Amino acid sequence: PDLLPACNGEVTTMSFLQDVVDILLQYVVKSFDRSTKVIDFHYPNELLQEYNWELADQPQTLEEILLNCRTTLKYAIKTGHPRYFNQLSTGLDMVGLAADWLTSAANTNMFTYEIAPVFVLLEYVTLRKMREMVGWPGGCGDGIFSPGGAISNMYAMLIARFKMFPEVKEKGMAAIPRLVAFTSEHSHFSVKKGAAALGIGTDSVILIRCDERGKMIPSDLERRILEAKQKGFVPFLVSATAGTTVYGAFDPLIAIADICKKYKIWMHVDGAWGGGLLMSRKHKWKLNGVERANSVTWNPHKMMGVPLQCSALLVREEGLMQSCNQMHASYLFQQDKHYDLSYDTGDKALQCGRHVDVFKLWLMWRAKGTTGFEAQIDKCLELAEYLYNKIKNREGYEMVFDGKPQHTNVCFWYIPPSLRSMEDNEERMSRLMKVAPVIKARMMEYGTTMVSYQPLGDKVNFFRMVISNPAATHQDIDFLIDEIERLGQDL
Repeated sequence: PDLLPACNGEVTTMSFLQDVVDILLQYVVKSFDRSTKVIDFHYPNELLQEYNWELADQPQTLEEILLNCRTTLKYAIKTGHPRYFNQLSTGLDMVGLAADWLTSAANTNMFTYEIAPVFVLLEYVTLRKMREMVGWPGGCGDGIFSPGGAISNMYAMLIARFKMFPEVKEKGMAAIPRLVAFTSEHSHFSVKKGAAALGIGTDSVILIRCDERGKMIPSDLERRILEAKQKGFVPFLVSATAGTTVYGAFDPLIAIADICKKYKIWMHVDGAWGGGLLMSRKHKWKLNGVERANSVTWNPHKMMGVPLQCSALLVREEGLMQSCNQMHASYLFQQDKHYDLSYDTGDKALQCGRHVDVFKLWLMWRAKGTTGFEAQIDKCLELAEYLYNKIKNREGYEMVFDGKPQHTNVCFWYIPPSLRSMEDNEERMSRLMKVAPVIKARMMEYGTTMVSYQPLGDKVNFFRMVISNPAATHQDIDFLIDEIERLGQDL
């Protein structure tokens, strides 16, 4: 009650916010301190019982509110910690953090120039620059920042369908033939999720076989397209992946582009994870052919370390997003405003309310320059190669696929001493299946590091180590290996 807008609330407000900032700054410093835990793990029921989280009728004191802030951060996972490797999005960028604070203070909505003038212009500038990096002439085209890669992929599907059958917008799926989309068996689950949400159905997403490195096989794609056409279905989208979630594989985009051109199918590239490599002169060849795509998903909140969330969908044809999504709401997009209406971006989005995600990316780009992002990305890839070289011939490790990883995904099994002399049979498999989950549980209980694991196809649980945090060093990789061995020796 004493805080602004209360009468004479300035002093209390300043001191309260100063206290909050102090709590945040301590947390930031701790995040980079290797002697602190990545996670202070408690089981859900323990955390629920240890504190009173319930909402009450009567207000709490500001002291109690500050205590709530401290407690929340005490149990938060330090995603900026140099030894947090669990997700594709890791790290804590100081300029990005500052930008996020500014965005929250400005507290505006991204739909019109009228209420977000600077942010709307920065989105325009930044998306154009990203399209230039994809390789579209002069950065032509369109785009939007969405709440994550899954939604960006869904936009692509929505726009591809509209491009082929514009009547679907008014008449719905009943008015058009049965559509099919194609993506690799290693692609992200969001492709199927988008098909379900758009009423196309998950059965209409045809999974294309991958080679042993996880790349889509173009001949299989062509075979499945012809098969679908023979059944009377209409192929409308191929979603190629640049940087798959588990293996970090890059589909052969040039061969896929040739097939899409031949059969007149929309080509989408899901570069949520691998798109950042376009910033690196050394690694961008892995996305050769991306310039031929009709749309591209690129998540700066992954490889580029921009704070969550920051995901862009880029579209080669200008005006298509607008005609696909606009609803002409006259209370928001009045046509008789006194400025250029092309800067009112809200009507091409699926959302009405849209968070300002561009400012973090724009400010970081200003602070680092393209070369700064490049150095950061090259360093992460070099660390992944260091890890690969360290374990590929090390006793107790088996690689999931042969050869140097293309991205920072390093996939491997740790084989405890008890399994090393066993012959490769059912029993060894079922025992190996349990190794990674136990090591992971121990990691979390000790709080020292976090790495994810998963099964894939006929392969039992293996570790998927990913590096996207520029704070990580060779020592952190060494630490991880020692820790896996320390926690897995007795299994």
